[in-house]
Amino acid sequence: MKTTLVIMAAGLGSRYGGNKQTDGVGPNGEILMEYGVYDAVRAGFDKIVFIIKPDMLELMKRLCGDMASRLRTPEGQPVEVCYAFQDFSSVPAFYRIPEGRTKPFGTTHAVLCTREFVHEPFCVINADDYYGVDAYRTIYEELQRLPERGAATMVGYLLKNTVTRYGTVSRGVCHARDGYLTDIHETLKIRLRDDGNIGDEDSGVLLEPDTVVSMNFWGFMPSVFDEMERYFEDFLRRDAGENAKAECLLPNMVGKLLKEGRLSVSVLQSKDRWFGMTYHEDRARVAAELLELHREGVYPRELR
Repeated sequence: MKTTLVIMAAGLGSRYGGNKQTDGVGPNGEILMEYGVYDAVRAGFDKIVFIIKPDMLELMKRLCGDMASRLRTPEGQPVEVCYAFQDFSSVPAFYRIPEGRTKPFGTTHAVLCTREFVHEPFCVINADDYYGVDAYRTIYEELQRLPERGAATMVGYLLKNTVTRYGTVSRGVCHARDGYLTDIHETLKIRLRDDGNIGDEDSGVLLEPDTVVSMNFWGFMPSVFDEMERYFEDFLRRDAGENAKAECLLPNMVGKLLKEGRLSVSVLQSKDRWFGMTYHEDRARVAAELLELHREGVYPRELR
C-alpha cells in the first residue's frame, strides 16, 4: 500500500534563532529532515511531501528533496517527492489576514495544504525533530491496519526525554487508556527547572516526568482532511480574529475530535529516543548524538 511521509518545514523557528530546518547538524552537514526521510523510506514509506514556504523550493530540493528521490524502499520501489506550499493563498476567502501577520497558521493548516498531494495513509512529522528508526517502522505498520475513517495513530514519547535546559517547550500532554488516547492538551510553556522538576509555567503545575507527550508524530488516513478543513474554518471564525499570532494546532484538533467521539487514536511506543532543536544551544548535543549513531552503524557514512 502506498504510504506517505509529510514533513512540516514551513515554520519560522523563532526560538532557535535561525532556520533550523536547514541547519546541517550531521557529521557531513546532513539536516535533520534527511534522517527522517531515510528512516521512513527504509520502513516502507514511498512518498515524501515537504510542506515549505514558496521561497524555500529550490533550497529544499537541494538539501533534501533530490536525496529523497534517489532512495528506494526495501521492496525496491522508487520514492515520489512532492512540495506543498503553506502560505495565505490557501486561507478561505471569508477570512481577512490581520495586518502585519507573516507567520503561518500552524500545524493543522500546514497539513491541510497537502490535500491535493496525499490520497493514501500518511504520517506527519516536524522537520526539526529526530524520532528514531524504530518509530517509523512502528507507525508504518500501524498505518497499514487503520480503517479508512474514524481512526488515527501517534507515537508517544516520555516528557522527561523531550525537554531542554535552554528554555520552554510546547508539548501535547497526553492521557491514554488501554493503548488509546483519551485526552490531549497542547501545553505551550513547559520548563525543566533547576531542581530537576518539570512544570507548566502558565499554570504552575508540576508534570510527571513519565507523562506521555505528542511530538507531532501523527498517522492519519486521507479522510481526516474533511475534519481538518472544518476545524480550520471554525478556528478562523471563532479564534483567530485579529490575532496576528494565532495558530491552529494538530493536538487541539485531535483533542476536539476525541471529545466528540469522531476519532480514536492508538498510542504507539518507540524504543528509540527523541531529540530535536528548539533553541540554538541544542545544536551541539544533537550533532553529538547523530555522530554517535553514524559510528554505531545505525546510518551509513553518508546519507546523500
